[in-house]
Order: sequence, then structure tokens, then C-alpha cells
Amino acid sequence: MNLLTIILQASANGQSQWSGIIIIVAMVAIFYFFMIRPQQKKQKDIQKAREALQMGDRVITSGGIYGKIKEIGDVYMIIEIADGVKIKVDKTSIFASAEDAK
Repeated sequence: MNLLTIILQASANGQSQWSGIIIIVAMVAIFYFFMIRPQQKKQKDIQKAREALQMGDRVITSGGIYGKIKEIGDVYMIIEIADGVKIKVDKTSIFASAEDAK
């Protein structure tokens, strides 16, 4: 059953059309407060953590590579994963600080 038939049946049974609209508004509010808003808050926290990273911090990439930040650019970071071995990764692929993972 789709949403339109439910609303039409509700109004055909003598209920006001406002009850259907109120139900839809309530469903949107529930989705917002239980799904969308917490996800936005989590994304803001992750962004703040990425901006707070400094050279020399130990980090974990989203691919699971542990390393130490050697250089920070506009959209990339150079990470040393072993003595003399450096890789260039996108800033958004930094998953967490390695100090937080302990």
C-alpha cells in the first residue's frame, strides 16, 4: 500500500484530512531527530578532529594504514608509514588519530 491510498482511505472513512498530514509531519520529524541530525553531528565531530591534526600526530587511514603525519596540504596529507616510506593521502581518508585507537 502506498502512502496516498492510506491518506485517501483515512479521509474516506470520515476522518479529517489533517490527520494524514499530521502523521506525515510526525514521520518526517522522527526521521530527522533519530537519523539525520545524529549523522550530521557525527560528521561535524569528525571534521573538527581532522582539522585539529598537527604534523607529527599518529593517524589511521580509512584503509587501515597507521602512520605519522609529515606534511599537511590543502586537500592531502603526507604520512610516513615506515622509516623513509611516505604516502600521500586525501585528508578525508584520515579515519582517526592513532592515540584515540589505543
